[in-house]
Amino acid sequence: MTVIEQMGAAAKKASRTLAVAGEKKNEALRAIAAALKENADKIILANETDLENGKANGLSQSLLDRLMLNSERIDGIAQGVLEVAALPDPVGTVISGSVRPNGLKITKVRVPMGVIGIIYEARPNVTADATVLCLKSGNAVILRGGKEAINSNKCIAEIMRDAIESTGLDRNSVQLIEDTSRQSSTELMSLTDYLDVLIPRGGKGLIRAVVENAKVPVIETGAGNCHLYVDEFADLEMAADVIFNAKTSRPSVCNAIETILVHKEVAEKALPMIKARLDEKNVELRGCEKTRAILGDSVIPADESDWETEYGDYILAVKVVSDFDEAVSHIAKYSSGHSECIITGNYKNARRFTEEVDAAAVYVNASTRFTDGGMFGLGAEIGISTQKLHARGPMGLNELTSMKFVIEGDGQIR
Repeated sequence: MTVIEQMGAAAKKASRTLAVAGEKKNEALRAIAAALKENADKIILANETDLENGKANGLSQSLLDRLMLNSERIDGIAQGVLEVAALPDPVGTVISGSVRPNGLKITKVRVPMGVIGIIYEARPNVTADATVLCLKSGNAVILRGGKEAINSNKCIAEIMRDAIESTGLDRNSVQLIEDTSRQSSTELMSLTDYLDVLIPRGGKGLIRAVVENAKVPVIETGAGNCHLYVDEFADLEMAADVIFNAKTSRPSVCNAIETILVHKEVAEKALPMIKARLDEKNVELRGCEKTRAILGDSVIPADESDWETEYGDYILAVKVVSDFDEAVSHIAKYSSGHSECIITGNYKNARRFTEEVDAAAVYVNASTRFTDGGMFGLGAEIGISTQKLHARGPMGLNELTSMKFVIEGDGQIR
């Protein structure tokens, strides 16, 4: 057996224990939270090595921001672990039940998926987030992070494994693949004997590679080419505020907007207001001809690629549209199905937008930055699913479970 096959076998064994661990899972989560805080200095030291390597390798500022851990972020991760521990355990929940005419009692109950694989990039917080969600939902997890965060990931994983073991659970409930070569990724995608589902978290390229090459079932997450449409009935001050937040509060994340569409009837008034706010963060605008006619040559001419791009940076594409239908058609063509927003005071247009736009999260008069498990009251989430099978939107604990039917009888035969 290869190293990764051995990890798969160990995870499968651990998953059988986790499936019936009950309150023991919460003990392990509380131990993880305490251990992360106690070892914050060690984590930060490992993270500093990753940051130095990232700077030397020319990582963008937005990627360095995703990579960086400090005391505040580690405290936030630990608090998130405790919040997950406080959530109801989904395992064993009865989804539905009935009694058949022949007396059979049939119940549908939530059960763990088993072994979950996570492939992700320069986000060391995912190492903790994914682990605690999988643990709480009774799943063992095999993690495969990117080379950019390998030192941080190794440190966090070992701290968590020790904490889990201290409570009597199998430390192989969580395992980290330390080989960051493409080969390790390919092997994990082919681990059909042990892996029940694979979840990629990262950029469009990573997600596409996993979806196209994996032999195990995949839940597609993350890619966020998100739009905001300023309708002709919009409160323009609200629009400027929401756009500023949705683009600049954290441009590197998947729920940040990448394109704004502005109705032609309000464009001459709205665009200068919007630009004035975005200038506070030196956001680069790439606009259509009508946008440039209003805002001038400081706006870079947009081409087809700009409508398709998830920038993850202080860059925003801008297009003036003739009407509601053109806005919705543009979104239908270029959206990744993550989060879409309309700013409007018109009830009919708001309802049309929510009904006609096909995305995991559709907003009226609010920032797309709320597409998040915590913000939706689901606790931490393992990612934002942009597909339609099994789960869609923020994937919390329930979305990391499957179901089974339990049938009770008293001797019935067919």
